[in-house]
Amino acid sequence: MADDTEDVELDFAADEQERARRSAVIRHPLASFFHLFFRVVAIVAYLLSDWISENFASCFVLIITLLSFDFWSVKNVTGRLLVGLRWWNQIDDDGKSLWVFEAKKASRDNNIGTEAEARIFWLGLIICPLIWICFFFTSLFSLKIKWLSLVVASISLQAANLYGYLRCKAVGEDGQHADSFTGQHLLQRPDIIFGIL
Repeated sequence: MADDTEDVELDFAADEQERARRSAVIRHPLASFFHLFFRVVAIVAYLLSDWISENFASCFVLIITLLSFDFWSVKNVTGRLLVGLRWWNQIDDDGKSLWVFEAKKASRDNNIGTEAEARIFWLGLIICPLIWICFFFTSLFSLKIKWLSLVVASISLQAANLYGYLRCKAVGEDGQHADSFTGQHLLQRPDIIFGIL
């Protein structure tokens, strides 16, 4: 009895090398840099605010301006390039606010970032609001009320992007989803938050 099956050599090493190359390469270095630049400089400016200027108003304007640049760049540029996610708000003809959350489907030839860029994106998006929350408690317990207003504004800007991108992640491969969402969906699916880390 002769065996007509042909031995096929599978090249698993090439697949592993491609996966390792994809996870290590940063295809969008400028986007990755600016994803972290504005938020890190805002945190450093907050920490060094006594040395930068004794005028609270100038420190407030500087930090809010940096975080506004961060909000815009993350929402409009780095989210699309690094992880293929975006969100926005639109007003329909009836004047009703409609939130739209979109996730780009992953394919080999699209321009979504690598695994390293996705880690940079999500870690920056999650860790920086946590740092601002620590600043909140520090300024609250030290009774620095004017600084507390700055920290609350900073948390608001950072949390809005985090919430928007978590919603986009919840949409996943479905493409585009629009609704007026209350947030219970994220609490029902903890894999969205913990699956990205």
